[in-house]
Amino acid sequence: MFQKISIIAFLVTLACIVLHRIVVPSNKRLPGNSTSDRLSIIGMLRILVYLAVLFCFVVLAITGFYPTLILGKHITGYLVMVHATFAPVFAVCLAVLAVMWARRWRFTGGDWPLFERIVRWATLANNPDGYTFHKSSVLGKKISFWLIIFLALPLILSIVLSMLPLFGTHWQEILLSMHGYTALVFTMVAILHTYFIIRT
Repeated sequence: MFQKISIIAFLVTLACIVLHRIVVPSNKRLPGNSTSDRLSIIGMLRILVYLAVLFCFVVLAITGFYPTLILGKHITGYLVMVHATFAPVFAVCLAVLAVMWARRWRFTGGDWPLFERIVRWATLANNPDGYTFHKSSVLGKKISFWLIIFLALPLILSIVLSMLPLFGTHWQEILLSMHGYTALVFTMVAILHTYFIIRT
């Protein structure tokens, strides 16, 4: 069951990316960081932490979903060892990432009119001011960033609690199932976030 849901979820994510790519052209460069900011020490640390999180995420996604999607069975053997090795590194780096990037990707008053216009456009309502949605990727980055941070808590807690001798077999199975489905949603959001980063 989880295999089918995962395949459908990844196909839906891919379809959303293709649809966004078609609907929102990327012919204009969005305002980004200045060169001096990118080359500063803080800017370099931000980028290094982000790359560390991205690398750990890719390793965890491959080791976690490969047995399920390709082999149709649970993660075992060396894949468990690699998964368990990178998981705590990922958790620490993600916490550092949340602290370092929270200010940059905070919501501001200017985001809400944009969000309102996107909802109006998505519901086929009138768009009187002719908004072109070039900044939708910026809002998408912010929303997906905070979803990643909030989804990380149940993702990490579910697997940690399942390893503690506090729950019976039934609850351990529920926690493992919760970890799998949370990881699926987390991965979908992370893929979308990476797509928005690449777009901008």
